[in-house]
Amino acid sequence: MRLVVTGSVGAGKSTFIRSVSEIAVVDTDRIATQETATIKKKTTVAMDFGRLQFAPQMALHLYGTPGQSRFDFMWDILIKKAHAYILLVDAHRPSDFQACRRIYGFMQQRVNIPLVVGLTHMDCKGAWSQENVAIALGFVDKEKRPPFVTLNANKKESVIDALIVLMQHYLKDIQSAV
Repeated sequence: MRLVVTGSVGAGKSTFIRSVSEIAVVDTDRIATQETATIKKKTTVAMDFGRLQFAPQMALHLYGTPGQSRFDFMWDILIKKAHAYILLVDAHRPSDFQACRRIYGFMQQRVNIPLVVGLTHMDCKGAWSQENVAIALGFVDKEKRPPFVTLNANKKESVIDALIVLMQHYLKDIQSAV
């Protein structure tokens, strides 16, 4: 199964994958330039890749996208064969919400697959509530809203919990299609 982890710069995509991957993560991190350097020292320029084995014949392949829109050609490549994706949103940086809306719109134009929104940095000063982030992202109708989860990308258990919600959403989506 192929899962794409996407979101704005600094939302925790690479950390998310590193937290649960059972193999050494393949990454394309490079020294950050311009405004990205104010957030972090290195940034993903193509993708991250990790794997989580569930059973002998069942593995989850995790593909992390770059957060910068100038690398959106990689978003297109990575989402094409995905089964589901998680959009990570840094809840304490409302200035990034518009970028997350653009990423969501980009993905929705290309695929109709299960989505979970993962809120990171909820423990930081100035973090917005789940409801306010949902509204800021354009998910006003609660009935049509994808599942939202709060997670700490640094903690394996937290990432696993988010993956469980995503898998449950994926299975529900498959069952409703039958």
